Parts: sequence; C-alpha cells; structure tokens
Amino acid sequence: MPDRSRFVPLLIACAIGMEMLDATIISTALPTIARDLRVDPTELSVAMTAYLLSLAVFIPLSGWVADRFGPRRVFQWAIAVFLLGSVCCGLSGSLTELVASRVLQGFGGAMMTPVARTIVLRSIPREKLIAAMALMAIPGLMGPLLGPPLGGLIVTYADWPWIFWINVPIGIVGFILAARLVPPLPGSAQPPFDLLGFAMVALGLGLCVSAFETVGRGVIPDSLVLGLFVAGLCLLGLFVLHARRIERPALDLELLAVPTFRAGIVGSNTFRLGMGAMPLLLPLMLQVGYGLSPLLSGLITMSGAAGAMLMKPLAPPLLRRLGFRTTLLAMSSIGCVCVAVIGFLPPDRYGWLLLLALLIGGVARSLHFTSAQTLTYVDVPNEQAGRAAAFASVGQQFAMAAGVAVGASFLHLFSLYVGDRVPQPVAFQVAFLFVGALMALSLLAYLRLDPEAGARASGHRRRQAAARPPEAIEQAAPAE
Repeated sequence: MPDRSRFVPLLIACAIGMEMLDATIISTALPTIARDLRVDPTELSVAMTAYLLSLAVFIPLSGWVADRFGPRRVFQWAIAVFLLGSVCCGLSGSLTELVASRVLQGFGGAMMTPVARTIVLRSIPREKLIAAMALMAIPGLMGPLLGPPLGGLIVTYADWPWIFWINVPIGIVGFILAARLVPPLPGSAQPPFDLLGFAMVALGLGLCVSAFETVGRGVIPDSLVLGLFVAGLCLLGLFVLHARRIERPALDLELLAVPTFRAGIVGSNTFRLGMGAMPLLLPLMLQVGYGLSPLLSGLITMSGAAGAMLMKPLAPPLLRRLGFRTTLLAMSSIGCVCVAVIGFLPPDRYGWLLLLALLIGGVARSLHFTSAQTLTYVDVPNEQAGRAAAFASVGQQFAMAAGVAVGASFLHLFSLYVGDRVPQPVAFQVAFLFVGALMALSLLAYLRLDPEAGARASGHRRRQAAARPPEAIEQAAPAE
C-alpha cells in the first residue's frame, strides 16, 4: 500500500490557508458590504471581531475534543462547520446574520488549525517533521499577501458573497481527501474538561470586546457599556481564582511564572492589539477617505504582507547577533513608527512613501512576531508545550479582535467629535497615531528582559556546541 502520509502536510496546509485567507480577504470588501447591508463601514468591524473572538474562545476546547474523539474526525467536521459558516456569510442579508455566520466560521476555524497541527505531529515521522512544519508555515505568509487583493478583485468584478463562497469547493475537496489520506488516529479517554473555566474565559473575553465595539455607538447606553467591560474583567478575575484551585484549568496561568513566556505573551499581544486595527483602518482610509477602488486598495495593502515574507531569512542571523531583547525593542519601535505615519501619507501625493512605510512596517512586524513567539516557548518545559500553545493562541486571537474593535470605535468617536458622519482623512491620521501609541506600549514588556534571555535558542553570545541551531528559530513559531 503506498505511503500517503507525505500528502498530509499539503492537505493540512491547504486547510490552514483557507482559514488564513478568510481572515484577511474580507478587509478590502468592507465598504462594499456596508453599502449593500446599508450600515456604516465602521459598524462592520463587528464582523471581523466576531470571527477572531470565536477563534479565541474555542481554541482551548479544540485540543481536548481532538484527543477525545480523534483528530481526523474532528478535523473533517471542523471543515464542514467552516464551510457551513461560509455559505451562511454569503447568504447574509443583514449585519446580524453576517455576524452570526462569522461566529460559526470562527468555531470551525478554532477546531481546524490546532487539530491540523496535532494530525501532523501524530502522523509524520520525526525525521520529516521540519519539512512538514515548513510547508504548514506557508499559508500563514500567503494568506495576508493574497487575501486583500483577492477580496478587492472579487468585489470589483463580481459580488461580495463570493469572497466566502470560494471556500466551498476547496473545503469539499479537503473533507474528502482528509478521509482518504489522514490515518484514523483514534481518540482516547481524557480527564474532564474545565467547562466552568472555559465559560468564564469565553464570556469574559466576549464582554470586554463587546464593550470596545459598542462604546460611543449609541447602540446601548454608555453606563451599560461600562457595565459590560467591568463584568468581563470580573469574570476573567474569577477565572484566575478558579485556575489556582484545579489541576487542569482551561488556560494554564502558571506558565506566566516563566519570565520569557510572560514577556513574549504580554509584549507580542500588546503590539498585536495595535496591529489588529490595521486590516480595518487601512482599507477604509484608502477607499472611504481617498476614494480608491477595492482592487487598488487591496494591492496597496498587500505590500505589508510582502514585507513580512521578505524578512523570513533575516530572523536567525539577526537574533544570533543582537539577541531577543535588542531585536524586539528595535522591531517594536520601527513597527509603531511606520504605523503612526500611515495616516499622513495620502496615496495620491505620497503613494511611494506609503508603500515604503507598509513594506518596512511589514518587515518589522514579522521579525517582531517571529522573535516574540520563539521567546514565548524557549523556556517552556516539553510537557507544558500544548498548554502554552493554547494560551498563546487565545491571547493572539483576542488581541487581534480587541484591536479591530478599539480601532473602529476610536475612528467612530473622533468622526463624531469633529461632526463628520463619514470618516475623513484627518480622522484616519489621528486613528493611526493612536494605534501606533498602543503598539509602543509593548516596549515596556521587553525593557525588563535580561539581555541574555532566550540565548539557548538564538545563539546570541553563545558559542558552545550545545546551543540550538538557528533553524530552530524558524520552526518554533510561524511568521506573521
């Protein structure tokens, strides 16, 4: 019987690519969707945050479900749920329907990607694992690169539902091939899942993001917005107390006692909070603020992702020479400055400077995230690696969702303050300055790092033969 395991990483990469593409393809279509649904473009930020938040809250459940029922079965049904959500998105006739459909998509995506990595780890021989993981990292680079221009192309020459319906043929093929190529990988008995802790985290994060989304919108009274935020913080606080009392909480907070893990989580997610607003603010500025077409907007937006791809060969030698602390401080500084100046570079006058800022910002962003994610795991014991990955994934998706919500609310509030219903270029200038300032807060987490932190992985000032090879940096975490 021929060995089909060599095709498994390619199948998994296609599934992850479908999810990554869907996370970015909607950004350039937002103004078009807003006109069709008769809502303000900034209100559609909730469609982005709903997807990202759904990913965040269901990730802790995915590992337990895969171990209990078997990765292949869970992976197939995750694809099916994602496809059902995609079809419902395309059929949505109101903002409420679109948001509900995006939540369903996020649930499928939350089960798909972590379970896909489990399948690879359990079905691929260790001597072939590096090549398999490298193949799986490609969608993380290609999704942000292809998503914006593809979304712009579709809404320019077709109708916006097709940005969701293109998932259908890909997903159907993936579902069938998963049954034929992925080994059975049976499930096993598992300890009880921390359902109470999961509910606290899910509801707490949901309430906080809902507060960010509704502030100043007039949808609910401001006092209720404050109440949502306080309630969310209280639930997260209760989870902290709950996690200390049980053996296997939904998120292992004891990992924060590891200095490099704590710095990586706090620093990268603070930086990501600002970056999360970019997929919303940049297409809106180009289309609503300056009247560019969706296609041209998407082509400009992809320059940041192109910069992220260019950086991949630079990470190992840079970290080996400078170390994690210096690299992270430098990339955070460059990244926040590039974002802060975007609003002051109108494409009709300073188009080449805008592209340059996006390109350099993409390089800095990707170097930052590659370094921060590697630092996050470098001192985590092997037996806690799965829990560390779940913790980091939840933080990443929540920060991106909160970033979209905060960026949209700030843009909306400033536009109301100056008396404009539709955001004008000056509103985007202030919004990008605000986002850049948010990203700069990540510097506080890295300033406290030891200069030799993570030297075992970077090889910085380490000449012993026992130091990990620089290739480990590329494999520890996918570039963004």
